Amino acid sequence: MDEHVGGPRAGEGAEPERENPIVGRDTELARLFRAVDSASDPVLVLLGDAGMGKSTLLDRAVSRAGASGARVLRAEGSESESSLAFSALHQLLRPVPAEVDGLPDRQRAALHDAFGAGPATTGRDPMLIGVAVLSLLSGLAGRGPVLVVLDDAQWFDRASLDALSFAARRLAGEPVTMLVAARTGDHLPGFDRRVPTLVLGPLEAAAAGRLLDLRPWRPAGRIRSRILAQADGNPLALTELARAAAAQDGPAQPPPTGPLPLTEHLERIFAARLDGLPASTTRALLLLAAMDTADSAVAVPAALPDTEDDAWLPAERAGLVRRTGRGLRFSHPLVRSAVYHAASAAARREAHLALAELLHEEPDRRARHLAAAATPPDAAVSAELERTADRARRRGGHAAAATALQRAAELAPGREDSARLLVEAAAEAVLTGDLPWVEELAAAVRARTGDAALLADAAAHVGRLAALTVRHTVVFSRLADTAEELAPTRPATALDLLVGAAVVRFYSGEDAQRDRLQDLLRRLPEDPSHAWPRTWVRAVSDPFGHREALVSLLPHLAAEARRRPDRLTAFAVMAWLLDETPWAVRAFDDAFDRWGSRGPLPEGLGGAAAWSYVEQGKWGRAREACARGSALGSTAGLDHAVACASAVDATVLAYQGDAAAARARADEALALIDPLESRSVAVYARRALGAAALADGAYEAAYDQLRTVFTADAAPVHYHASYPALADLAAAAVRGGRRDEATAIVERSARALAAGASPRLRALISRARGLLAGPGDAERHFRAALADPVLEHWPFERAQTLLDLAEWLRRRRRVAEARAPLTEALETFRRLGARPWIDRARAEARAAGLDVTATTPDALAALSPQQQQIVRLAARGLTNRQIGEKLFLSPRTVGSHLYRTFPKLGITARSQLRDLVEATPPALNVESHSIPGARWGSPHGETRTGHRS
Repeated sequence: MDEHVGGPRAGEGAEPERENPIVGRDTELARLFRAVDSASDPVLVLLGDAGMGKSTLLDRAVSRAGASGARVLRAEGSESESSLAFSALHQLLRPVPAEVDGLPDRQRAALHDAFGAGPATTGRDPMLIGVAVLSLLSGLAGRGPVLVVLDDAQWFDRASLDALSFAARRLAGEPVTMLVAARTGDHLPGFDRRVPTLVLGPLEAAAAGRLLDLRPWRPAGRIRSRILAQADGNPLALTELARAAAAQDGPAQPPPTGPLPLTEHLERIFAARLDGLPASTTRALLLLAAMDTADSAVAVPAALPDTEDDAWLPAERAGLVRRTGRGLRFSHPLVRSAVYHAASAAARREAHLALAELLHEEPDRRARHLAAAATPPDAAVSAELERTADRARRRGGHAAAATALQRAAELAPGREDSARLLVEAAAEAVLTGDLPWVEELAAAVRARTGDAALLADAAAHVGRLAALTVRHTVVFSRLADTAEELAPTRPATALDLLVGAAVVRFYSGEDAQRDRLQDLLRRLPEDPSHAWPRTWVRAVSDPFGHREALVSLLPHLAAEARRRPDRLTAFAVMAWLLDETPWAVRAFDDAFDRWGSRGPLPEGLGGAAAWSYVEQGKWGRAREACARGSALGSTAGLDHAVACASAVDATVLAYQGDAAAARARADEALALIDPLESRSVAVYARRALGAAALADGAYEAAYDQLRTVFTADAAPVHYHASYPALADLAAAAVRGGRRDEATAIVERSARALAAGASPRLRALISRARGLLAGPGDAERHFRAALADPVLEHWPFERAQTLLDLAEWLRRRRRVAEARAPLTEALETFRRLGARPWIDRARAEARAAGLDVTATTPDALAALSPQQQQIVRLAARGLTNRQIGEKLFLSPRTVGSHLYRTFPKLGITARSQLRDLVEATPPALNVESHSIPGARWGSPHGETRTGHRS
């Protein structure tokens, strides 16, 4: 492979003018050229059936890019390689080893591990490979335009697609264009939604006729009509049917009767060319057809004749292969398919065994060929595939691991062994986000065994993934029904299913689901070893109904999480649900820093981390969590996870004053879910839209949005997500003339929560009552909302209450008393970067006679939220690459943002950022990953910065 055109097509793009001219594709070709010339679309997907000319168009795009001096990387999918983790990515990046070696240590190690050149460390962050690809492409783009060409992408392995789609979504602003070609109808994870797409349809009749006229022998009469009818505008079919007709003794030969399916017909045409070929040619073609592209580097020299050998000449004359700059390749993927399937089963088996023998130092590729040659049962090959799956799993290649285990199950000698392997395959397939595949594997388990344990495990795997989809009503019923069936015989597995069902209950917000969960829990025997999952189900499904008892368990659960790092995230989620946010933040920090991600899917309630950071004023950290959740969800095709992240991100953007961006993110969240199926996300998105309207001072619009998070009779739409909106609802109601209605909602919520309300919710209710109260009663409610010192852990909410109190005091002409809460509120808003509230507090402070001269934080507040994140991280000494890793941006994008922010900040050098940020109030830097002085033993540790964290 050379550096310009990767993979088996190496060199072919250099001489396109020697090919037949492209007919009938002027519009499509112009579209590709625009993408190559201007990088107007970072990614363009080219779809079409086999033979529609996708590869030919890509060749022209490659030639144009090369002529303009662009760097071109190319990879071609192979059906036989689709189960080899990261094989397509390795093919793409093999021409640039120096650039791979020049990546930061963690990124370089991640790629080496993915390619099998590293130690395959367990626990490797799965997002790091995507970041590494993004960094590499960005680095290449720093030297000139880059074109990435992915041909036959429907056959790319899933791990490569995940990494490439991750990078593709972040190429905006980079001089990088990614062209992706795939067959129509094939699922292309990561590239199948909201990506510009160009579809190649059949050629029009006139263009099809012109293409036939370019053939050496021009079909006429009945033969021409028959070719045009059967080809149906497919360029490859037109060309090959014309070639076949010319070979049948000229035009006097009548065409065959009866239509055949196009693909079958073409394969039969190609296979017919094998007739009469020398045995040496036939064997060489079969070996080439059985190889992977990566096999060829090892196997070709030993297994195949040299490209100059006479064995290839008959194949060339028959149009089956053609020479390229790096050797020989099939003239079309269908040729490879035809060659392979035309051979007898015995011949194919012999070819794979020969290749397996040659690849003895490549165990994974050797195992694939042994599996292709094996007939069930074959215990030895099954065991070899298990080892292959283990290696793929440790590299993060979960799709490859599941595929290997599925084939191992087919070859296993015993039905129970087969079922066990299928359950393991399902466990790996869960981590791909492919629910139909997991369900297929679970069905295969049921067909092979009656073992209750294996059947329960298979059901649990389906439930684990299904809980993260948008099908909440169906999924909950399935999980609950299965748990009920298993409760008498498999209580532990039944409880595992209820763990997933509780997540669905949270997302859906359906109260009937809470009742069923509680009923099923009562039926399960009390077992001390089951305390953790039982606590999870109770906390997730009804946190305020059991709050006092659940909070009393937190110290014990924290101690257990310290011993079991895999439970850190679950503990953090429970703490967040109970409004013990300080505990949640510390646990999330610890989980991210010590444990990392345990797979490419967000865990259940993945948005809890982002919400915890939002609540504690760590907005930059919250946006990092949102970026991660969105990236993971997009990669896995889980719209619900993307929607969760979008809703939280929208809230932060609204608080920071970027109302337009907030509305766009909230609308994205709402577009991805059914609000009746996913009440939690719907409520979060409406809260974000309400916050955006408040930021704009549009109080009636804010009320309209926030009113939707409560039902017509004033009940919460969601048992957890609705309540934090009470104070904002009251603020909008007072200014929008809806006081009475809002009062009814607040009081109903107060009655519903009663003793179960957390200190935070009691404070929000008190603030809401203060806003809605008459002139004589407001102060006591505001004071109550500020009374508990623990409320400092929700700085934005506390600052809003301080501002409300100060405004009330000033309007009562108690100006001197108003100054202290005003000063504290303004300081908090400044350090958080809450621009609309900074402006409001400034105006109030001026009216109170305070000096509110603009300070450095206002300069930062003039930046976009993303620019603020980048500036703060850069001020801490992080490089562009390190910032890119955190925010899932390319280093060039980070550098571009910094370049644009320096003039706004009045600085000229990166070294000035630290002084600029440190000149802000002490608490400005809210992005730290740890909490100084905080201890696991206490939920309310003091920090050394002078405020509670």
